[in-house]
Amino acid sequence: MKHDAGAVAAVKARANIAEIVGRYVALRPVGGRLVGPCPFHQETKGSFNVHPDKGFFHCFGCQASGDVIDFYCRINGLEFREGLERLAAEVGVDLGQARRDPRQAERKRVRDDCLAMHELAERYYRHVLGTAEGTAAREYLTRRRVSAEMIERFALGVSPAGWQGLQGVLRSRGFSDDGGVLAGLLSLGKNGRVWDRFRDRLMFPIRDGGGRVVAFGGRTMGDGDPKYLNSAETPIYTKGQHLYGLYEARPHIAKTRRAFLTEGYLDVITLHQFGYGEACGVLGTAMTLEQAKRLAGFSPRVDLVFDGDAPGRKAALRAAQMLLTLGGGCRVVPLPDGEDVDSLLHAKGRDGFEACQARAEDGLTFCLHTVRETYSPKEMAAWAVEFLAGLGDESLRAVFIPRVASGLGLAEIELRGFLASGQGRPRQPAKPASPRSGVLELSSRDAQLLAFAVRCPQYVAALAREGVADILSTGGARDFFAKLAGGGPDELATRLDEAQTAFWVRTQLEPVLSEDEASAFFEEICVFLHEARENDRRRAIMEAIRRAQEQGAHEDALRLLGELQALSGRDDE
Repeated sequence: MKHDAGAVAAVKARANIAEIVGRYVALRPVGGRLVGPCPFHQETKGSFNVHPDKGFFHCFGCQASGDVIDFYCRINGLEFREGLERLAAEVGVDLGQARRDPRQAERKRVRDDCLAMHELAERYYRHVLGTAEGTAAREYLTRRRVSAEMIERFALGVSPAGWQGLQGVLRSRGFSDDGGVLAGLLSLGKNGRVWDRFRDRLMFPIRDGGGRVVAFGGRTMGDGDPKYLNSAETPIYTKGQHLYGLYEARPHIAKTRRAFLTEGYLDVITLHQFGYGEACGVLGTAMTLEQAKRLAGFSPRVDLVFDGDAPGRKAALRAAQMLLTLGGGCRVVPLPDGEDVDSLLHAKGRDGFEACQARAEDGLTFCLHTVRETYSPKEMAAWAVEFLAGLGDESLRAVFIPRVASGLGLAEIELRGFLASGQGRPRQPAKPASPRSGVLELSSRDAQLLAFAVRCPQYVAALAREGVADILSTGGARDFFAKLAGGGPDELATRLDEAQTAFWVRTQLEPVLSEDEASAFFEEICVFLHEARENDRRRAIMEAIRRAQEQGAHEDALRLLGELQALSGRDDE
């Protein structure tokens, strides 16, 4: 469901873009705008601009751009609808009037209940950690040398060994057992009995981009099986989309412009405890494309810190391949065999980990080395094609093909030929997550016409009547103009894609045209459109004359020649 233009306008009117952006970016005033380092790409200069009077941001470095809702969604890794709703809640805008679909209203009620139950569960687990039932968990955390500060920062707790502890708490707050099962906090047996899903486990809350608890990871403190029990998919949690600790790491990533990615919950916490606040972790050893996209959107460089055993190296290979495919930079930090970053830091401290970082390989070098050492020749060739075919950016492919061919001992010309034939392309090729992928490809004429339509929206209807769409040279340009002509400016924000939004914002940065200038420009466009139509008509008549002459239809050729001369005569008047 789309929110109407009124809802979008209300949120944009209430949300102060300078204040929202200022939560994440250190801004300084320059003239009538605010400038700071871009949170979406690595840079040394402040190319990120916020225009409070116009209500939008734009980065001249990576072309990221949009309004306050676009920024909020992008920085928090949210889809438009969820970002709009959350920002509306923050700034006190009631979107209730915009929800006319009862099914949507019901889905929102279910999501809100799930979030409320998870918030209640987090508080309950933290409370239990401080009671007699939490003694074993406190002793375990002491043995693992987790500091009190980290316990507080990551809101660690413990689920009691009983079967109905959380169930009773949820019931006392008015939540049904069915709701608790749907939220993934309770389990339903075949006999109809309901009990707590997590029992006698150290509890790690998993947060979304806005800091709300959407799931839990539970770890045994002894020999129980399974060692880790994670939340099942629910209305608020989809497996493979979240990263543990990313919410806590994001402010540090914004400062250092890098992230550490590791495997386990305690690995993440230990890295933070030793001063590496940029650390986050995959929820399971197999990184997903959604996780890679989310992390690449925040950090231009990711250092992979996986276990030093064979499964850890395999996980690092998968993660490095994904990040490289997305156009991001990554390194792989080698850990000694049998070590994880938690044990390494506690045994050798920051110096030991810094020594590992000094030996880090760039992601592609690691991938080529690992593939060369562990794959058969046939598997090496297949990996090379899969990796290169997955690069959605041709410029990246041009850079990587020689390195991959050389690193794996393959013939570059044969590799290029195999790629050109389209063989070996993965079923779901990844596209780069770089903001530069959102560039609208336009001819200079199309760009000029569309820029006028953006800068002078009062002329869009007249341009449509004059037939601008007919002379735009690409489908993308015609689609953009159709959106410009399709509704009001606030509704427009919900229709433009990333590339169109970037073009719209860049155009808004141009000096404002006076009414006289706009009128004169419009007249020039009308003359141009008339001439273009006449030229098209002239070319069509000349083509018809040529065909008539080829077919021996001399009378038709003479008639058409007369039309052509009459058309030329009108041009001379």
